[in-house]
Amino acid sequence: MDTVATSLADVEEWELYNDDGFVYKRKKRRLNPDEVALAAARPPSMDPEAEERNRRERKRKTLLKLKERYQREIDRWELLSNTLRAMEERARQRQEHEETPSFSDLPLSSPEVVNGSLVDELLLQVEAQEAIIRDVSNICDVAEAMCNAQEEQMKQSFIDLPIWASPHELIASLCVD
Repeated sequence: MDTVATSLADVEEWELYNDDGFVYKRKKRRLNPDEVALAAARPPSMDPEAEERNRRERKRKTLLKLKERYQREIDRWELLSNTLRAMEERARQRQEHEETPSFSDLPLSSPEVVNGSLVDELLLQVEAQEAIIRDVSNICDVAEAMCNAQEEQMKQSFIDLPIWASPHELIASLCVD
């Protein structure tokens, strides 16, 4: 009698799924708490139009969630892109304002070299380049963090696959009663 109860519980956990002619067993999906509340509130109906409307509503909600997730990612990339453009613009403006003569153009006995103004200008250029490098490094850190987060999400989706269940559960899921 105990084996009958166990087999019924096993049957209730699995469902047959037809994917374009490829039929296999999979674990029954758990419903969203909102969907459970809706299902409990309404009486079971066999109205195909209502079921189709409900299916479309679930599909719409899922697509909206997906759209929102992608929109957040697009917004982050746009922010990074705009920051990079602003940095490029600042660098270009600095280069236009700080056009200094090169060492080969100046004689070594020039009074500018003696007074140190050329050294000051070169020091300003180096500081501007350092700021640009720091900004680019920050952007690279943010992009790397975004890529790492996306990689972790991908890894988790593979870890959550039922193939990683115990060998007995896997064999049981593949066997058709």
